[in-house]
Amino acid sequence: MPTKPTIACIDDDPFVREALEGLLQSIGYTVLLFASAEEFLQSSALLQLSCLITDMKLGGMSGLQLLRQLAHDGHSIPTIVVTAFGDDQMRDQSLAAGAIGFLNKPIHEADLLALLKAATDRNSP
Repeated sequence: MPTKPTIACIDDDPFVREALEGLLQSIGYTVLLFASAEEFLQSSALLQLSCLITDMKLGGMSGLQLLRQLAHDGHSIPTIVVTAFGDDQMRDQSLAAGAIGFLNKPIHEADLLALLKAATDRNSP
């Protein structure tokens, strides 16, 4: 039986984390939750991810800073950036830093699921 793709969700809002966890688990993903980019980077999650979903504005390191750090460290994880405060410049910066998608909150489920499918298909053997 194939293993379920693992998705990490980073958001400083516990309600957003729980909502994402419920949605993603209901469609068969394994979900890891983190309250900050720093907590994520200190975990072993990097080694098992199919995709990363990160909020842009976090308490410490931002989602954009995280993308840049991952690229600097040589990690290629399909990443979706979400934000309640998005604009064209922020979207362009995120995509230039390696994000595969940029979604404004409230997140439309169909848009998120399409990006997740593209990310997990990309990482399938």
